[in-house]
Formats: sequence, structure tokens, C-alpha cells
Amino acid sequence: MKLGQGRSQTILMTTQHIDSVERIGFGIVSSLLPDDLRQDVLALFDGDPGRVGRRDGLAFEAVRAAATSDAIRGVVDNILGRGAFATKATLFDKTPASNWLVPWHQDVTIAVRTRRETEGFDAWSTKGGVAHVRPPLEVLESMVAVRLDLDGTTELNGPLRVFPGTHDRGILSPQEIQGIGDSQLPVNCLIPPSGGLIMRPLLLHASSKAVKPTNRRIVHPEFAAGNLPGGLEWRDRHALHDPTHQQM
Repeated sequence: MKLGQGRSQTILMTTQHIDSVERIGFGIVSSLLPDDLRQDVLALFDGDPGRVGRRDGLAFEAVRAAATSDAIRGVVDNILGRGAFATKATLFDKTPASNWLVPWHQDVTIAVRTRRETEGFDAWSTKGGVAHVRPPLEVLESMVAVRLDLDGTTELNGPLRVFPGTHDRGILSPQEIQGIGDSQLPVNCLIPPSGGLIMRPLLLHASSKAVKPTNRRIVHPEFAAGNLPGGLEWRDRHALHDPTHQQM
């Protein structure tokens, strides 16, 4: 499969059309962040490139405020229910100096506080000093991510690309991923500034290098609902309906 051979498609949706996330695994909301929150998050990137690629975005007050803002809370409530919480956030920036690509993959690991051998949890790793593990399928199927696009995504700056409907096919093998790439056309997700892509983590996705690189700053919070078994704990747990948004 070759990156760069997808067709363009923008799916505009509101919380009233959240069922598209269930049907095809993703949807695009044209406006999620008010300008004041957008500016607060953008300030995290300014003058500190070391923050780019950080997986502990919830350590920053501005990211927590964005992840638990009214619009995102409404979206996540509709999918996971009012007991949902933010469990992780990652910061990205695709720039002329760092014009990276990401191959086709699913997001199949979660961040936990400490490693505890638990039935059904495997493929342990450490990323940024944080323990990650692949949970059972039902955990991944009960999660959602909201990929906040601070600058806007076009055909030219390396948009995220997805294969609709792949979120409900379980954890795919490399051979299955290759087969999908050989038989289907991906969709380019074009998102306006302050908009967001709502996606299930098992949705098959990738990102090509930008043709005309500019800042493409992304905040990618992940949300879950419910406890983990065997004494495992989510790395972070910021309730969407706690007015102070303190870690639980």
C-alpha cells in the first residue's frame, strides 16, 4: 500500500450525529475548541520543542482544560456515558524540520500506573517512562480519542488517513493490514482549525509526510470508562464532570 493514494473527504458532524463514530469508526467536528483554549494550548508548543511528542500531555493544565471542555465533554458523553474520563493525551507537531510519517496501524496499548501481570494484558512496554500494555479487545472497544487540530489539516500538510469501518474488525494482523491496503482506498481527514477528529482507537490509520510542511499541531486525548481488572490502574484519570478536573 502507498501513502498518498487516498481520496479526500470531510465529514462534518455534531453530537447529534455521533453514531457515525459507531458505524465507520470516526467523524469530524468542525469546531471543538473555543479560541481562548486554543491559544492556551498553542502556547505550550511555542518556544519549547521538547514538549512535542510528549505522551504526558495531561500534566499540563491547558491540555486538561481542553480535554474536559464543554464541547468535548458532550461528544464523549454521547459515546461513553457521563462516567468517562481522560486517561492520556499526546502532543504532536509536524513541521518543516520534523516532517515525519506514520505507517498504517491501530492504537492497541494503554498507559497504566505500574506493571501488574494480569490475564489478558500483554505486550508490555515503557514509553516516556510510563508503563504501557495491550489490554483485552473489550477495553479497546470501549475507548475513544478526540484528535484536536490546532492549525487545520489540508491535503498538503500530511493529513491523518483512515480506512472507514476497520474499528470493528478486532486487532488486525500485519497480513490483514496489508490486505486492507491492497483492496481499499483510504480517506484523508481534512479538519479545520480548532476542529477535531473523533475516532475509535482500533480504526486503522496512518499519516504521510507533508507535501508543503507547516506547523500541524495536534493534541490527542484518549478517553475511557470503567476500572481495569487485576489491580491495574489507568495512568491518568481526569473526570469530565469533576469541576476541578483533579486526578481521581
